[in-house]
Amino acid sequence: MMHVLFIIDPLEGLKAYKDSSVAMMLALVARGHSVSVAMQGDMFIEGGVVKTGARSIALHPSADLHGHGWWEYTSDRLDQALNTYAAVVMRKDPPFDMEYVYSTHLLEYAQAQGARVFNSGASIRNHPEKLSITEFSQYTAPTLVTRDMARIKAFHDEQSDIVVKPLDGMGGAGVFRLMSGDANRGAILEMLTQEGQRTIMAQRYLPQIVDGDKRILLIGGEPVPYALARIPLAGETRGNLAAGGRGVAKPLTDRDWEIANAMAPVLYERGLLLVGLDVIGDYVTEINVTSPTCFVEITEQTDFDVGERFAVALELAVHG
Repeated sequence: MMHVLFIIDPLEGLKAYKDSSVAMMLALVARGHSVSVAMQGDMFIEGGVVKTGARSIALHPSADLHGHGWWEYTSDRLDQALNTYAAVVMRKDPPFDMEYVYSTHLLEYAQAQGARVFNSGASIRNHPEKLSITEFSQYTAPTLVTRDMARIKAFHDEQSDIVVKPLDGMGGAGVFRLMSGDANRGAILEMLTQEGQRTIMAQRYLPQIVDGDKRILLIGGEPVPYALARIPLAGETRGNLAAGGRGVAKPLTDRDWEIANAMAPVLYERGLLLVGLDVIGDYVTEINVTSPTCFVEITEQTDFDVGERFAVALELAVHG
């Protein structure tokens, strides 16, 4: 049996009833594994060895997941090397700031010392979630990445209807739709680019967003057969659940399978055990690698247990 370390946000702040990390933990414990938790700030290097201060926890699956009684600590904080755990699961939410970057370096150093880290430090750092779609341009809508406002305005004039967003946002934060003749265009671009000092992304607006911004999960190099379509509120451009979107599980379409089957093995070979593709209509808009979600919603609405799939994939990645 495996002892799995989760690098995670404080447990007290998790909404366990819908949290994908909690679903992972519950699935692992159900399969006989044990779990410890640590925060990003608990990692350190001492004597050249990457370590962390962690505490083991017991889970109570029958507890009310809307409260805090679903877990309890079963040990005091213990400092030990990351390579002493069977697996380390990086589930710290963004923001992807310099502290996060430093964490990916520590995880990469730990891997060099024999730790098994998922997703790996280097793979998280080398796959910025919005920029990395440009590698798969055959599956993306017209996209521009720049901080030059004149280029963005020319792109807008050409496409007429676009979405602009920061490269480091999450949950739909900072996403704006610019329609033809939008009087606020200059002000929005000045704000997002910080007067031309910050690089942003512009994409052709995809009207299929009304049918949902689909989250397709890739686990262990294989697509989950259901996507969660995050359907925007009426009058809203963003489908993100954090922005009020409604999640509806749907079987993958033929186009979804085409995209997922093309990308899954490539990303898995790079150390990405878990990936969340964001797809609107026929196009990929983001490749999420930090802490992809939607496990619970898909599991509750279908006959497919996503947490179980993750636990099995982690076992195979560790033991082969």
